[in-house]
Amino acid sequence: MTIRVLVVDDQAIVRDGLVTVLSLVPDLEVVGEAADGAEAVAAVERERPDVVLMDLRMPGVDGPTATARIVAGHPEVGVLVLTTFADDDSIVTALRAGARGYLTKDAGRTEIATAIRAVASGQATFDASVGARLVARLAGAPAADPAPATAADVRARFPQLTPREADVLERIAAGRTNPEIAAELFLTVPTVKSYVNQVFAKLGVRSRAEAVALVLR
Repeated sequence: MTIRVLVVDDQAIVRDGLVTVLSLVPDLEVVGEAADGAEAVAAVERERPDVVLMDLRMPGVDGPTATARIVAGHPEVGVLVLTTFADDDSIVTALRAGARGYLTKDAGRTEIATAIRAVASGQATFDASVGARLVARLAGAPAADPAPATAADVRARFPQLTPREADVLERIAAGRTNPEIAAELFLTVPTVKSYVNQVFAKLGVRSRAEAVALVLR
């Protein structure tokens, strides 16, 4: 089944990039674009997408307001937030508006495609750092990300990983983005992405959220 996607972002270059990336995924079809929340609501009425890939902060009608209107009028449409912001207020506001998923913009094509499929099937999906913040908030912990497992713990629990892969997994579990991992380990972002893919393959997981859940067990 082909999943119909509407891309919403106020920056044309970001929209163009997302459309290009998603067009390379066989089971996804971009059926429209919108530059703000008002255009998004109108495009949902016109195109009837399965999933709306929604930016949060836009001029005029913002992402949370548009999300609430879309969900109220078309509850069958899933909204997946894709934003640069991962603070508690932004996350909670989006979820209260009715978003089913929340990713940050450092997510790669595979992660975005996987999240779109999950949202289209009615599941909730979150970036690993977002999931960690939600768990901390629900548990009454401070807003900062919970303390991750140490590299030694990760190496002991997952002996199939190389020391460098364990370092990367430790930081994934701590909610670090790929650029942050690259800076901490003195690697390039593409190299980190390669390590992330190797870790996923060895652990049998498909997303950062699944990898974090495995570490936290």
